[in-house]
Amino acid sequence: MSKHEGATPANGSPGGEQRLSRASVQRFSLYLRHLERWNDEGLQVVSSSQLGDALGINDAQVRKDLAYLGNIGQPGIGYHLPDLVAALRRCLGIDRPWPAVLVGVGNLARALLRYRGFQRQGFTFVALIDADPKKIGQVVDGLTVQSPDKLPEVLAKTKAELAVIAVPGDAAQGVADLLVSAGVRGILNFAPTVLRVPPAVSLVSVDLAVQLEQLAFLVHLGQDEP
Repeated sequence: MSKHEGATPANGSPGGEQRLSRASVQRFSLYLRHLERWNDEGLQVVSSSQLGDALGINDAQVRKDLAYLGNIGQPGIGYHLPDLVAALRRCLGIDRPWPAVLVGVGNLARALLRYRGFQRQGFTFVALIDADPKKIGQVVDGLTVQSPDKLPEVLAKTKAELAVIAVPGDAAQGVADLLVSAGVRGILNFAPTVLRVPPAVSLVSVDLAVQLEQLAFLVHLGQDEP
């Protein structure tokens, strides 16, 4: 095990001037998945090389990432796994519950509702919104579908800060505008379109078709190589 295990960055982060890159944040989520599984299995200590091997990442990169969390490792020993899990959850902001509103109650939304992994990470759908009069009033997964004009009331009641958009592309911007005006602070967009939101609102878009295009490109590129 490296003598640098658990080293603190020169600026003394967390709380210093260093800003995490998006790539580091993505790796934090990957680290957390493996660490929580190992924690469930009873593992108490983990090294950067173990974590790096599990994810195909250089152990020096793992140490550099985890150094942002502060001096939570011990040279020659490694990281106390429960403490590392707790530190990662704090850094990612998932050390508290995150109620979320789901807009668009179609097949994708129903699949998202059935995925129980969200609950483990603290994300809970607390309201369903749909503009289709035929769906309003239906009960899906224990939640009653409500109309978009109820959004301000729903957010005030549930304290939801996050929303997931699962509507057709041509309706997505209007939905985003409603969510922003109702007070949502973060949006996960599954609609195949580019959304415009104010700087104060965080936006993450997931276009599955684009991801498949990227995968097809990589496979095609591999076929063209000699």
